[in-house]
Amino acid sequence: MAPISGHPDHETGPTRKARRRRPAWALPGFLADAFRRGRPQPTTRRRRAETETPFELDCLQGALPPAILASAAQRAAILGIGAEQVLIRNGVISEADYIARLAHHCGLPLADFNRLRRADCALSDAQLRYAAWHRLLPIKRQDGLSFVQAPLRTAARKISEACARGAPPRVHLTTQAAFNRHMMRHEALAREAAMGLALRSPEMSCAPQPCTRRGKAWRYGLKLLAFTSAFVLAPTLLTQLSGAVLAIWFLLFNSLRLAGAFAGGERTPRSPRIPDAQLPLYTVMVALYHEGPSVAHLVQSLAALDYPREKLDILLLLEADDIETQAALSRLHLPGNVQTLIVPPFGPRTKPKALNAGLMFARGEFTAVFDAEDRPDPSQLRHAIDAFRHHHTDVACVQASLCIDNSADSWLACMFTAEYAGQFDVFLRGFSQFGLPLPLGGSSNHFRTDVLREVGGWDAYNVTEDADLGFRLARRGYRAVMFDSTTYEEAPAHTGAWLRQRSRWMKGWMQTWIVHMRSPRRLIKTSGLAGFFTLNLLVGGNVLTALAYPILIAACLLEAGLAATGSTAGAMFSGPFIELHFTTIAAGYLSTVVVSLMGLARRGLLRHAWVLVLTPLYWAWLSIAAWRALRQLLHDPYHWEKTEHGLARHSRLARHQRKEAARMETRRA
Repeated sequence: MAPISGHPDHETGPTRKARRRRPAWALPGFLADAFRRGRPQPTTRRRRAETETPFELDCLQGALPPAILASAAQRAAILGIGAEQVLIRNGVISEADYIARLAHHCGLPLADFNRLRRADCALSDAQLRYAAWHRLLPIKRQDGLSFVQAPLRTAARKISEACARGAPPRVHLTTQAAFNRHMMRHEALAREAAMGLALRSPEMSCAPQPCTRRGKAWRYGLKLLAFTSAFVLAPTLLTQLSGAVLAIWFLLFNSLRLAGAFAGGERTPRSPRIPDAQLPLYTVMVALYHEGPSVAHLVQSLAALDYPREKLDILLLLEADDIETQAALSRLHLPGNVQTLIVPPFGPRTKPKALNAGLMFARGEFTAVFDAEDRPDPSQLRHAIDAFRHHHTDVACVQASLCIDNSADSWLACMFTAEYAGQFDVFLRGFSQFGLPLPLGGSSNHFRTDVLREVGGWDAYNVTEDADLGFRLARRGYRAVMFDSTTYEEAPAHTGAWLRQRSRWMKGWMQTWIVHMRSPRRLIKTSGLAGFFTLNLLVGGNVLTALAYPILIAACLLEAGLAATGSTAGAMFSGPFIELHFTTIAAGYLSTVVVSLMGLARRGLLRHAWVLVLTPLYWAWLSIAAWRALRQLLHDPYHWEKTEHGLARHSRLARHQRKEAARMETRRA
């Protein structure tokens, strides 16, 4: 007998592109029906009256007051889910207690994962992620096929109804947490999280690849060219031409920024509030590592989201050796819709690998990604749905604005505030109207889950996974846009933390540029000339301008110094391009100040505009970060430099923490 599955096969609905392909992990015919059942239909054998409690609550009769059961049944009827999910998600009963009662009431066994071997599973390694998604694992037994199941949606109702008819399914019951832990012990899923994109589309991943003869020939050729250039052409012709190219690239990068800034941004019209019954299932993922001090406030912020708990799955993704964060979470009373998932220690320890692991368990039609320090607008998920419905299905991602909340901590944090205001509230908002690849932020981006799976998720080896994913979506024919919502973040306030974070970003942009420029012809074919130039001007421009800045400054200072003294010693460095260098630097400063001022004005934060006077100094630090990133790219390309959070002294969160501490002190007194 097939299991009772309340999870429809296409809960998120495949795209037209996905329909044309049969996935490599498609199920064999004898299992397809087990996973691909639609919503439950009224049974003709026994139909319970509307005034009675639904079948899934039979096991709770006498354990909870009738009024609570009736209220849960009414809420479940509105949302189209099982009534037990209402009770579990709202903390009335734990999932473990409910599963134990359901198993006892129906006479069904509980799953014993200690006795379950890999050979007992009827799925191949490539199909295991399908079981993770549906929380349903087929097991081969001597007397036929049985299933391990963590009931979702209306599965518990179907199980109870079948047992009431005297036809119990061959199901071993378990909780989502136990099921997830068991699935994450499978090496195949660990390998999928770390190597999925690299195995299926190696040309789109920056994972290490074996060096072919052709690759070795290219390396030797480049070394020979560099040697020849250094000793034959330099320092005359090569110096002048390379300086001119850098300057022109610098100017084009800043021109594109100004074009986006003055393009204006389309405002998504606010739709009438969507009734809870019509809202889709939503998944929120947060990758955590050494975030013990931040998790309590993170859970509070996620619990404050204006979205029904019954339709919101929150996955907290933890590393196996992160005892600190695991202990901090164990001390909290997590809401019933929050699940923790331990990411296996396979492959690189990076945020994108953790997100790939979570993606295999994501059930929502939409998936949002947040960071540990984020404080999103409570209505952000509803606004994201408005944005998706306002655009066509080719929009695969909508990006909220990020705003720094601890501007008063230091001049670096204040500069970060101006930078983010210009980037998210001005440039990206206008740039997204051009239909070009959008360099995503690492947080508060919301995806169509089916599209995210279609493009292979994140590149686990790219340390700035957001920028890479934005261009990979564009190369598959999808778009990303901005929408009106804000997430408040904490910026590094001290030089060391800022430098480590910015070096990681720079290294990831370098990785992204290298991956997508492996085959310029293929890049032009998949994204067009506009996409080709966007990659080179935005991603390449961000890095190249930071690397070139000290070179241009040195050239200008040298020329100015020699001209002031009347010396001709540096004549070989001067030439027709020196005026271009001066123009380039002046234009860069001007564009940065203009875009940042526009962003600060839109945020009502012009009181922080004074920090823009320090733009030349800030650019010097950006250059240090870029050169540091280049060194890391050559020697340690996949190292993830962790940004420590929870250190802000003047943010909304810090003020809340001080008030809480004062209140507790008063209570003790």
